[in-house]
Amino acid sequence: MLPELQLDDLVRLRKPHPCGSYEWRVIRIGADIKIECLGCGRQVMLPRRKFARRVKRILPRDEASRSLPDPEGKAPSS
Repeated sequence: MLPELQLDDLVRLRKPHPCGSYEWRVIRIGADIKIECLGCGRQVMLPRRKFARRVKRILPRDEASRSLPDPEGKAPSS
């Protein structure tokens, strides 16, 4: 049903959030999936089936790690 989904994966949904962002971060995995909008920070819990229908693609791990902000607020080192 869902391919290899892990915590902190970035996913792109089919429809935009009202803030305009298509990208979300997975913050909880269980019977429900909890995701956080990268545009406004809103958190939403969806049942696995509904989440699987709404996901357009899961962004690759290396691409996702480059786009995540550093928790200390420092610029990423290249």
